[in-house]
Amino acid sequence: MIVPVLLFILGLLFLIKGGDWFVDGATGIAHHFHIPELLIGATVVSIGTTLPEVMVSATSALSGHGEIAYGNAIGSVICNTSLIAALTIAIRPGRTERRTLIPPVIFFFIAAAFYSLIAYTKGYFSRGTGLVLLALFVVYMVFTVLQMKNGSSAPASDGASGSGAAEPEASMAKNILLLIVGAVLIAFGANLLVDNGTLIAAALGVPESVIALTFVALGTSLPELVTAITSLVKGHSALSLGNIIGANLFNLVLVSGVSITLAPFDIPRSAVVAGRNASLVVDIPVMLLVMLIMTVPALVRNRLARAQGILLLAIYAAYCIFQFTL
Repeated sequence: MIVPVLLFILGLLFLIKGGDWFVDGATGIAHHFHIPELLIGATVVSIGTTLPEVMVSATSALSGHGEIAYGNAIGSVICNTSLIAALTIAIRPGRTERRTLIPPVIFFFIAAAFYSLIAYTKGYFSRGTGLVLLALFVVYMVFTVLQMKNGSSAPASDGASGSGAAEPEASMAKNILLLIVGAVLIAFGANLLVDNGTLIAAALGVPESVIALTFVALGTSLPELVTAITSLVKGHSALSLGNIIGANLFNLVLVSGVSITLAPFDIPRSAVVAGRNASLVVDIPVMLLVMLIMTVPALVRNRLARAQGILLLAIYAAYCIFQFTL
């Protein structure tokens, strides 16, 4: 029992330090290229914090547990939005930049519409579905890179001295190193936390269903939580919001895309509500609802309100209570 506890604490320390370095590296790169923080949060930071979901879902799908891959992707979107983003908004609501917010939001709802269409009409995710989702991921990344390229300022300096040119390069190398090392620590720390947290819970006699709903689902979203908290502490709330939206998009197009392509699976039918599959009646509608609550006011009014965060937290609490009573 002592070894899992020590590894659990080590995983937590890795997450905290990894999140700190990851945010430092991401914001350093954003400032170097004059890129809006929300944009860098929606791409580089989001990929890094989505790594645990990719690993867990791919492993689950390959081992024949498609329901874990499905639940991990949908559940992570709900958790990211109605718990992690909600806490960020409730603690420090602020202004948003519509221009940089629109692309990831549009791509998310395109992916969500396609994902939902397949779920409701076929009830089965084929390898072709996974390839389409991965293609959407590639299109989004290409679009975003082009947007960054067009929006960044050229760092021209006609007669820059050798020392003047070397310093930005060294700084850039340091930022990239912080980003990579931070991402590795976040992914490794999340795995340590989930694996050993599950062992601790089992030793304490916690039911397996509760372990799956808490340690696995929330555990893979811990990188987003740590990054959000670290971003708030450092005063980069735009980076936090961009990270959540980007991570949600990647949960659908990258996490689901990889797991479905590796091992196609049926939508899980573990519970029924009003005679229909609970996943179709509750999970997907809640995912769409919380994203609409978070993004529509931000796009319309160019700012987030504390009431949004409180409402999202209430929805998450109700959703968790519902899951435990099914």
